[in-house]
Amino acid sequence: MDWPSWLLMLLGSFSLGTGLNSMVRIGTQCEKACNPRMGNLALGRNLLTDTTCGHNNTELSCTYREYIEQTCTEPKCDKCNAALSRLSHPPSAMADSTFKIPRTWWQSARDTQRETIRLDLEEEFYFTHLIMVFKSPRPAAMILERSQDFGITWRPYKYFSVNCSTTFAMEDDIHVKGALCTSRYSQAVPCNGGEVIYRAMSSPYSSEDPYSIEAQDQLKITNLRVQLLKQQACPCEGKHPELKPQYFAHYAVYDFIVKGSCFCNGHADHCVPADGFRQVRSTSKIQVVHGRCICKHNTAGPHCEHCAPLYNDQPWRPANGKTWAPNSCKKCKCNGHAESCHFDLDIWLTSGNHTGGVCDNCQHNTEGPQCQRCKPGFFRDLKIPFSKVDACKACSCHPVGSAVLPFSNFTLCDATNGDCPCKPGVTGPRCDQCMVGYWGFGEYGCRPCDCAGSCDPLTGDCTTNMDIDWYREFPDYLSVFNESRQSKNWEDEQGFSALRHSGKCECKEQLLGNPDIFCGMKYSYVLKVRIFSAHDKGSHAEVNVKIKKVLKMTKLKILRGKRILYPESWTNRGCTCPILNPGQEYLVAGYEDTRTGRLIVNMKSFVQLWKPALGKKVVEMLKQDCK
Repeated sequence: MDWPSWLLMLLGSFSLGTGLNSMVRIGTQCEKACNPRMGNLALGRNLLTDTTCGHNNTELSCTYREYIEQTCTEPKCDKCNAALSRLSHPPSAMADSTFKIPRTWWQSARDTQRETIRLDLEEEFYFTHLIMVFKSPRPAAMILERSQDFGITWRPYKYFSVNCSTTFAMEDDIHVKGALCTSRYSQAVPCNGGEVIYRAMSSPYSSEDPYSIEAQDQLKITNLRVQLLKQQACPCEGKHPELKPQYFAHYAVYDFIVKGSCFCNGHADHCVPADGFRQVRSTSKIQVVHGRCICKHNTAGPHCEHCAPLYNDQPWRPANGKTWAPNSCKKCKCNGHAESCHFDLDIWLTSGNHTGGVCDNCQHNTEGPQCQRCKPGFFRDLKIPFSKVDACKACSCHPVGSAVLPFSNFTLCDATNGDCPCKPGVTGPRCDQCMVGYWGFGEYGCRPCDCAGSCDPLTGDCTTNMDIDWYREFPDYLSVFNESRQSKNWEDEQGFSALRHSGKCECKEQLLGNPDIFCGMKYSYVLKVRIFSAHDKGSHAEVNVKIKKVLKMTKLKILRGKRILYPESWTNRGCTCPILNPGQEYLVAGYEDTRTGRLIVNMKSFVQLWKPALGKKVVEMLKQDCK
């Protein structure tokens, strides 16, 4: 065998598949598209054949070493016995080291016309080219096939024949470029050392991105099979009549080199053994091409075929073998409260192909597509970053004084500050005490005091302590809770103690009469508001409201939303006029303090429970009479 020529052919074959080789040159950091090293996939794995010489007894076989210038050398004959290692020629001899053990070969049984050589892989691999070196004359006909489903179905790579049209009814690629059959590697000579070479990345696939769908269909394999269909004799046979023809009637192969690499979609440069893989023989572990990728670019899977658990904010893509773009997976925004996410196509399209990740199983009492809010029953602790595990604190609402949501049996606090929704007449962050002017903390809240001032919160006995402790916020839905069936026997009394027992001031019911009187008050603002809560700040009182409609404003710009009203009389005169009951909606007309920007409510203000008819009448006055 002409070894320098053979080595030149092998080294030349490394230039095949330029896309894959380009990936290898990038380096071990795998910052761009990359590919694991290429090697002989047959090393360390079993090659399977239908027969082996000397299986039942010792066989004599002969081959011609050379046929140069039509001159035949003396044939060399050897004994084969599968039971004796020094005389055996098993299939594994085709996959030992070509350089360290160059003179070993596999040999079929005598008088075998049809034979199969098969390589079964434990995972999907990329196959780039095959090199076979025969000890016997090359077959007159053979087929190279691959499977991508572990041997269930097979498809041909190439047909080989001395006459493609006669054997397979096909065109010969020597004459028709791209034909599926070739006669290039089917001549009988050389009788020893003849080669068969197949390049999977040859035209039209050589220009493809090696990670494209088309390239994968061409290169990806789980099994490779060669069917040897017809023997052919060396031209030297017959020149030595003392040797029987059956001594030459066999297939023999020195090397079966399946060049390829671990299949990683361009997202890995190193692979390790797949689960359950057992290396055969004593081949160096460094030489074996393994099948499980060590993935980079935030990808995962045996072949880096999907994104890592927390990196599904964009669709997974293979790397680009032409531009070297890694196409890394993007991390989902889960605020540190999830270990995985999934890709949602609808969200991706809605966002304009910007983000599509949805967090899975939000932890630490959070919820939402990005675990971006505290779940019901918890509130955000603004003192620490939201990414902390204890950013969401449990609500601590009092089980008796807190109101429950409609159509439910549990209480939710304000998710922004932890304040609880209280029952009528109840106050405090936890709804655990009666408001000033109320007593009898219990299942239905607190009852209004029957006093001119305040009363004992436990007994209802009147007291002289006029200190007012207006405190906490009542949510929007408080009025719904106030309509509970159980409290109807006294709910009309709640919040009206100042009306019935005014103390130092007298709350007069205001009527909308003469437009001249209303317009003459020259109110700075006229609003429709919903009362949330009342607070005693010591030097002044504050009422938190939600402005639902602005009917009039002058100097200060007033927007809809949350705002604070400042009732002067509540502290200056020691009374609670005008009446502003939490949970109710009012039409409020008052004055502005342009120096401080405050909206003032005093005894001159017009305050009346909101009714659509009242609002309509005031709007007409403002348009027609208050000019």
